[in-house]
Amino acid sequence: MGRAFEFRKARKMKRWSAMSKAFTRIGKDIVMAVKDGGPDPDSNSKLRAVIQNAKSVNMPKDNVERAIKRASDKSLGEYKEVLFEGYAPHGVAVLVETATDNNTRTVANIRSYFNKHNGNLGTSGSVSFMFDHTCSFKINKLNIDIEELELELIDYGAEELFTDDESILIYASFDCFGEMQKILEELNHEIISSSFDRIPNNFKEVSEIQKLEIDKLLEKIENDDDVQNVFHNMK
Repeated sequence: MGRAFEFRKARKMKRWSAMSKAFTRIGKDIVMAVKDGGPDPDSNSKLRAVIQNAKSVNMPKDNVERAIKRASDKSLGEYKEVLFEGYAPHGVAVLVETATDNNTRTVANIRSYFNKHNGNLGTSGSVSFMFDHTCSFKINKLNIDIEELELELIDYGAEELFTDDESILIYASFDCFGEMQKILEELNHEIISSSFDRIPNNFKEVSEIQKLEIDKLLEKIENDDDVQNVFHNMK
């Protein structure tokens, strides 16, 4: 069928894989949100935020409803959020956020990835101090004056605002998530998605060959079912 077909097939399979990973991650987020605050999004702000994220990646409504129903089952085990810190080859700092129902399995897997790819899994606090823990909100830009919006949000912790043709991205510190979500809803701004990020304070420069080596480790970690997010300071 030719190289063009194989290229298109590879791109489609990669997209499907990414969608599957996103749905799995959001499914876990739903379970944790429901366990923490109940199944009603009207009274559970964390669950509202996760449902918004599900919509942003086109997760089917049926999938969301099934995840909420499943999470409401008291017999279902709980996921525990665990942060791993370490170094990839060539001194690149790596943070791995996981959600696991079997910590022993997750620890063993993450450690093996670092060991097999010439990295080092560190102890708690060995890397996290190099990153700022932030939250962000993406809202619809329609009929919004960004300067006026910034003045409205600065008292609620907004630190930076960025804009493109269709949306506005708002950054704040991790601790301001609840207040920021509440004020955006009160002002009737359409929240497209929200997230927590870890922004490096400095970046590590590497060569193209070194980058390929580091990418192998990052890809292996990202493909693990227990991994929610991976952050690094590679430039």
